[in-house]
Amino acid sequence: MLEAAIYDCPYCGEEVETTVDLSAGDQSYIEDCQVCCKPIRFELQVHDGEWMLDVYGEND
Repeated sequence: MLEAAIYDCPYCGEEVETTVDLSAGDQSYIEDCQVCCKPIRFELQVHDGEWMLDVYGEND
């Protein structure tokens, strides 16, 4: 199940939209910011149909 998620880049501060895959449960992964291209660590938590996405700079 895919969901749209909006986050603020921890580097450039821009609001960016991404897609998260809830079917795989809790996840940790790295993607580059679509605006400034710096690596962002994504922490996705999925519990009982609810989800939360946190983003961090590479060294945070």
